[in-house]
Amino acid sequence: MDIITLSQADLCYEIFGKENQETMVLISGLGSQMICWETSFCKILADKGFRVIRFDNRDSGKSVFTAQPTVATGKTIEEMFATMETNDIPYSLMDMAKDVIELLNYLHIEKAHIAGRSMGGIIAQLLGSYYPERILSLTIIMSTSLNPALPKPDPEIMAMMMTPGADPSTHKEAYIKERIDFATKISGSLYPLDSYHEKTMIEEELQRSQTKNGIIRQLLAMGSYQYTSGILKNLSAPVLIIHGTDDPIFHPDCGKDIANSIPDSELIIIEGMGHSIPEVLYQSIGEWITHFINHKNY
Repeated sequence: MDIITLSQADLCYEIFGKENQETMVLISGLGSQMICWETSFCKILADKGFRVIRFDNRDSGKSVFTAQPTVATGKTIEEMFATMETNDIPYSLMDMAKDVIELLNYLHIEKAHIAGRSMGGIIAQLLGSYYPERILSLTIIMSTSLNPALPKPDPEIMAMMMTPGADPSTHKEAYIKERIDFATKISGSLYPLDSYHEKTMIEEELQRSQTKNGIIRQLLAMGSYQYTSGILKNLSAPVLIIHGTDDPIFHPDCGKDIANSIPDSELIIIEGMGHSIPEVLYQSIGEWITHFINHKNY
């Protein structure tokens, strides 16, 4: 595990696999750390012939946004959007995409496969559209184009996401309970949450976290994103979309919309999967990604 200084952030990353193998970069979702791409999954991909890079997005885990002071947290997210001008947004999803390019440049990697989950899937779309010469393939998991015409997230889930939670520094057990309750709600009907494993992950995240309220800046980046149909239409790299039927945050129609907007893309719908990747599917997803890449000319 290493930390490098980029133009706007100190970025923490970790590499699995051999240097002479094709690179796959894994991009995490909103507020998620790189450990959500669990070591066992990274090793599955490495065993299939990839040099796998997972990293903490700016403002998550050990990656620190360095270009601006912390956003004031006296207001709700809705109030922030109502009063903030475009220039007041600390950074955009495009800035987060540029972090990936800077990381590749630092590691002297000319081209890479990209796999992004949730918000990471949107960042993957931006990378494929604006940096096509750097992208070998895209895998977009439980994500969206943020097309405003698509179904909205489940209202109960949105309320849980937008309501200020317990402060883990003073109310750790309450914070962990809230996180487990949320994870249970989004896990899907066929893949019940392993609460003990989830608690272990949450505690590891708390130990790794270097930034307070960083998720607010990531939310502002998401909320300020302007949907453009051309982002998807401009994608020239092979694209695989993986989505669950029970996703309460990004409805399955979001995955179908991405697939319908990209010529020659492939869509895999997983029955009973919610807005998480259950460990029992790691091997299958690794095989689907590998098979997709091996059968595409890029």
